[in-house]
Amino acid sequence: MEWLSAENLVAVGTAILGIVASAVMIWYERRVPRRKRIGYRVQLDAPIGDDPRSGRRINRRVGWFDTAAGMTDASMVLLRVENDGSGTIGREDYQNPGTHGMTVEFEGRTILGVSVTQPTVTSHLIEHFTAERGFAYRDGTLDLPRVPLNRGAYFKLLVLLAGGSVGDGIELRCDLSDGEVHRNRSATPDEKAPLFSRAARLITITLTLCVVALAVIVVAQDDSPPPIGCEGGSLTLTGSTAFAPVLREVARAYEEDCAADDPRIEVDAHGSASGIRRLLAAGAESEHGSPPLVALSDGPKPGGTPELRENRVAVSVFALVVHEDVGLRDLSTADVRRLYRGEITNWSELGGSDLPVRLVSRDANSGTRQVFQRRVLGRGEIAHSSVDCVHKDDPAAPVVRCELGSTKEVLTTVAALPGAIGYSELNLAGRARGLHRLDLDGHPASVDAIEDGTGSYPYQEIEYAYTYGRPPRDSLASSFLTYLARGIGQDVIRTHGHLPCWTPEGTGRCARRAG
Repeated sequence: MEWLSAENLVAVGTAILGIVASAVMIWYERRVPRRKRIGYRVQLDAPIGDDPRSGRRINRRVGWFDTAAGMTDASMVLLRVENDGSGTIGREDYQNPGTHGMTVEFEGRTILGVSVTQPTVTSHLIEHFTAERGFAYRDGTLDLPRVPLNRGAYFKLLVLLAGGSVGDGIELRCDLSDGEVHRNRSATPDEKAPLFSRAARLITITLTLCVVALAVIVVAQDDSPPPIGCEGGSLTLTGSTAFAPVLREVARAYEEDCAADDPRIEVDAHGSASGIRRLLAAGAESEHGSPPLVALSDGPKPGGTPELRENRVAVSVFALVVHEDVGLRDLSTADVRRLYRGEITNWSELGGSDLPVRLVSRDANSGTRQVFQRRVLGRGEIAHSSVDCVHKDDPAAPVVRCELGSTKEVLTTVAALPGAIGYSELNLAGRARGLHRLDLDGHPASVDAIEDGTGSYPYQEIEYAYTYGRPPRDSLASSFLTYLARGIGQDVIRTHGHLPCWTPEGTGRCARRAG
């Protein structure tokens, strides 16, 4: 019987085991009620003073920890109180007599002080911790108010204690309606917490062994084919110098993954505008449809080029950078526009150091420059007045302004010239030495703010990949663009400080920026 092969038996066994494991977990969840449950865990119990058992001084103290009363036998406890059940706990669920809802007992120790902390998203809980609502302590007993807790919500108590010993009993008591209170184990600060419970580890190990056995059988019987979608041939990636580091890393990964097809990918970046012109020229000369050339552009293509087909790749964030001696960390958009109109000639006019302003810009081929002019300046920059970025070639020019051919040249020049300001792709700007990034209108250059939709930082744009027409589905260009937009490509894009368009967060952002 052909179906009784080793592969099929292992596959069927793995499927059955997975179904049984899932059924066991569902049975467990239903048999063990967890509707209302308060858990607590001791996350820190550390001595501040001497060891009361031996009388030895086991640490060194200075300042308040050494001079305040009671510090010779003091200890610090961090206690986390959490709703780890499946239902919400309201104030009415606490059945304790009196105004308070919970009590914590520190066996053999006396409370010196308590601080309550909680995450920002639940900062409203602090309003419940008042004396009128039962928040108080006496000797070793701490009374807590009737704190409403949504599922998964928690707060923490940092308690300073005197007397007793580290490790003495700590117990939280609460009369919870239709619920329970229990102590959870918490890893110490020096202990690595387990990733999974014992049951989860057993199930994972069993399933893993079955999958590995199936993989070994399949690999032993057949040669590994190349990754799906691999194509051979040659491809050139041109355009944006700001996005070039991403392209080089993704190209290397593609060549390694698809080595059996012998793809050859070259990255030859000279600026977004230059890349678009090169693609148009190659397409016009091609006798076989779409040429093996992809142009990356920091922003949309120019009008009147319907033959260029766009692929939105990522949202790129750019940054203004200044020499570290300028003395400023933030500029308003209005002041940036004044700088690039030549109206400000010395940084002291903006509250910075007494240094002449030097504008280090990109040449006209640069997409980074075009984004800067479109998103920040709202117009072009003043004419360039210097070749070496130090001396004015035009004495009538208000400030020194030079143009360079790559992002790397801009960063190197700004770092070397006191008073210099330039612009760059975010990730490269963060790694450069001798300069720092500027905030704009109080907003830092940040991919995180763009990803969660809370940022108002203006210097950002979509990174586009353009082809001349639609390349064939079995071409290296089409295969590489798919690789760039999936899996490893997305990981590399994110690692270099961009937001991939094909992620759930990036899809909406790319659509909005394009609009």
